[in-house]
Amino acid sequence: MKIKKLLLTICWLLAACPLVGFSQNANDSNMVPADSLARLQAQVQELSMQRILLQEQLERNGQSARTDSMLKEQRKRRIDSLKRVTKGSPLIVDGDTLFTFFAKKGGMLPETRAKEAKAQIEALGRRLSFGTDSVYVYEGDFSSDVMAGDIVIVSINDMDGLWQNKPRAQLAAEYATVIQSKIDELHSEYGLQQKLWGIFWALLIIVVQYICIKLTNRLFAKWKFRFTRFMMGWMKPIRLKDYEFLDTHRQGIAAITIYKWARLLFIGFQLMICITVLFFIFPETKTIVFVVLGYIWDPFKDIILSFFGYLPNLFKIAVIYFCFRYLVKGVKYFADEITSGHLKINGFYADWASPTYFILRTLLYSLMFVMIWPLLPNSNSEIFQGVSVFIGLIISLGSTSIIGNLMAGMVMTYMRPFRIGDYIKVGDTVGEVIEKTVLVTRIRTRKNEVVTIQNSSLMGSQSSNYTVAAENYGLIVHTKVTIGYDVPWQQVKEIMESAALETKGIKKHPHPFMMTTALDDFYVEYEINAYTSDAVNLSRIYSELHQNLLQKFFEGGVEIMSPHIYARRDGIDVQMPPDYIQKS
Repeated sequence: MKIKKLLLTICWLLAACPLVGFSQNANDSNMVPADSLARLQAQVQELSMQRILLQEQLERNGQSARTDSMLKEQRKRRIDSLKRVTKGSPLIVDGDTLFTFFAKKGGMLPETRAKEAKAQIEALGRRLSFGTDSVYVYEGDFSSDVMAGDIVIVSINDMDGLWQNKPRAQLAAEYATVIQSKIDELHSEYGLQQKLWGIFWALLIIVVQYICIKLTNRLFAKWKFRFTRFMMGWMKPIRLKDYEFLDTHRQGIAAITIYKWARLLFIGFQLMICITVLFFIFPETKTIVFVVLGYIWDPFKDIILSFFGYLPNLFKIAVIYFCFRYLVKGVKYFADEITSGHLKINGFYADWASPTYFILRTLLYSLMFVMIWPLLPNSNSEIFQGVSVFIGLIISLGSTSIIGNLMAGMVMTYMRPFRIGDYIKVGDTVGEVIEKTVLVTRIRTRKNEVVTIQNSSLMGSQSSNYTVAAENYGLIVHTKVTIGYDVPWQQVKEIMESAALETKGIKKHPHPFMMTTALDDFYVEYEINAYTSDAVNLSRIYSELHQNLLQKFFEGGVEIMSPHIYARRDGIDVQMPPDYIQKS
């Protein structure tokens, strides 16, 4: 509008000048020469052209002003529409949002402007001094700078004013007021005066905490002996059946230990409160308190929340466990009934009950484990699955021999080659079976030596069961003697059979019998065979049978031809005791 008024004034002056000059020239026409009049007319024409040009320039300037006004209005409408979808970059200092940047300044994005302004405000507010610089606005040609001293905090341009629908200078003044208030607030927390007060309070708290620790130690020391005497008078030995789990002396030691730990925990609680207050005194360390307390509290919170979240699965696990537990007890009841003979099943032997119960129990507990596994915490995690696979691989690689012995033990259980109490022979080992498990079998020999044999080795070797043979068929006791050709076999038969019948444990029915097993160069080999049902005392029976054979042959004057002796002696003495030689 100022430009328009200026142009109108100039046009009015130009229009008035030719008229004045023309009137003056007319009055003096009689006095002025003709060439002067021509020059005046030329000047008038020139002024008229200048007036026309000025009018045209005025019209163009008015059109430009109207165009600028329209452009500004269009720009404002566009900015209003952009505000609906543009969030802008807020300037947040110490948790407070001061204002928001929407426009760029040169090549700086709104985010960068907010970041730099925040750094400047925090630096000014946290400066260690007793006062702060005043914030003012410096008006430039293209921007209004909000400054503190010689530091530019933020620059406001015309585009910022359009975004906020305010003149640039007014917007800068408002921002300066907000920034001044925030700097004063920060300085009241981070200033030098506040730091000095914080140091004073910190020293005071440390002194108070030191006094509290001294009083705590003295109080606990004073009550230590009273607490010990009270506990010793109240305590009684804790027994678990016949085993004294904790006597009064051990309980007293445990009580003193708990008392010491209570003192340390109480002092630790005091220190935690003291350190928390110390960190709260200084604003720079407030966040550390929340971080440290989070480290302490978050695990407990996660455990508590996880526990309550896991309660449904825990209830399912408890139901599954108790169902399988009582199912196993039911199987054990039937196994005990079959073992005791109260329950008989055709084709199912009593000694099969215990191993069958063991197999069924293993299968049931395995099924229970499979059902519980998906309900365990983090059972679907990759780490949990990897660890379980690794443990399974180690068990599978390290339990090859165990699995072999286990399978051999189960196979032998149902094959029934022997039972506990049977007298058997395995390889060079002869003795009584005293224990039979799924992994090993233990045999007690005649010398009371307990030999442990793996079931896999027992399965792959030949075994003889003397007890089963003695009970079902009668075990044949046999031994050999060599007699010269000069003794009739009938006499030898009579002597050997009578010696067998006089042996304790030999059956009279079936009757013992003799067999001629070999005709060697110097003697005849005879074998006596007798039946017995006493497989446990075979050693004694053999010993007594050998003694009776010697006695009977010596009484009958028959010489046993061992070592090798010719029937024709050539001065060799008879191989018999002298008493029997004189009798014969």
